[in-house]
Amino acid sequence: MGRPSPSSSQTPDPGAARRTSRARGIPEATVARLPLYLRALTALSERSVPTVSSEELAAAAGVNSAKLRKDFSYLGSYGTRGVGYDVEYLVYQISRELGLTQDWPVVIVGIGNLGHALANYGGFASRGFRVAALLDADPNVVGSTAAGLPVRHMDELEDIVVSQHVSIGVITTPPGAAQLVCDRLVEAGVTSILNFAPTVLTVPDGVDVRKVDLSIELQILAFHEQRKAGDEPAGDSVLDRAPGPVRAAAAKLRRAAGGGKSAEPAKNAPAATGPEDDLSAVMPA
Repeated sequence: MGRPSPSSSQTPDPGAARRTSRARGIPEATVARLPLYLRALTALSERSVPTVSSEELAAAAGVNSAKLRKDFSYLGSYGTRGVGYDVEYLVYQISRELGLTQDWPVVIVGIGNLGHALANYGGFASRGFRVAALLDADPNVVGSTAAGLPVRHMDELEDIVVSQHVSIGVITTPPGAAQLVCDRLVEAGVTSILNFAPTVLTVPDGVDVRKVDLSIELQILAFHEQRKAGDEPAGDSVLDRAPGPVRAAAAKLRRAAGGGKSAEPAKNAPAATGPEDDLSAVMPA
């Protein structure tokens, strides 16, 4: 993306603004919102909208306008009263701050259903991320193709990371294999990992991990749906509709609390054998 000329409403020295924001440090919460602003700004840019007010942009991004103005102050952008923000310049500013003005090679490890879907996701390339390689250990998968790329064997991981200058790895393996894959990625030189496996990864200092667990997001939505319906979370009627492991866990807690008429596990509920069984989260591999 080329660098647009700053308008009169923006800081005249973008380099100085960046140095200032770096010196202050940008809060993680602000960093997490920058992609939301960029998505909304990109949509405005595609419609050739030249300027946008903080209220309009905040509504498009789904945030509070005061929070948006505070976030942009970390970038050195304050807009102009009655005019708003220059859309193209903000696209450049945020893209630069997020590191999207350069190419980022990415490897995806674990080419099951989810790995295939991510490989075919067109949003990677348009946002500066290039899928450099697809890797798997299953001989039935190695040699196949996804998104026009061959699936290569895990034995090639280290060579690919070095030769392609990969610093970002995406893990879509089953949970049991995720930590081993993570360790190999880190040892090969990868310093940022996006983890889709339903497990917590242990990494050394200097390595960033972002976890995406679709089952957790669905459970949060289920919580809100339950509240909308007015159901009591601990009621027997709710537990009767819950999955077997959840019913077994509830019975276990009741026994520990002193029993009660519903202290025994529900009929046909599998026995709870530990925390992982009680709170299992299933993700597609």
